[in-house]
Amino acid sequence: QVQLVESGGGLVQAGGSLRLSCAASGRTFSTYAMGWFRQAPGKERECVAAIGGSGEITFYADSVKGRFTISRGNAKNTVYLQMNSLKTENTAVSYCAATRLIATTPRYDYWGQGTQVTVSS
Repeated sequence: QVQLVESGGGLVQAGGSLRLSCAASGRTFSTYAMGWFRQAPGKERECVAAIGGSGEITFYADSVKGRFTISRGNAKNTVYLQMNSLKTENTAVSYCAATRLIATTPRYDYWGQGTQVTVSS
């Protein structure tokens, strides 16, 4: 069982930055691929970025490439999402999730409770 707790969401102006963190419980964090998803009102949950257990494999949605960076600190059981040059369309609830095999669909085994990211114009 893995428990995930996100933090770092908030209100930011367009063009600004936020850094999301997700702390995981358990001793096997490095064996899990981690993903960051977002869900805007009335829209499906979509993968923004994902990272393999060792951190060597990463995935980014086309809409965030060059602006967002996913990373992980396995010694701290934490995964991060650095979000730069934020746009109003990035407003959504952001979730981190864990799975054994890296994926870009929401078929993850464990989910955090979500953190709100709001980008104002």
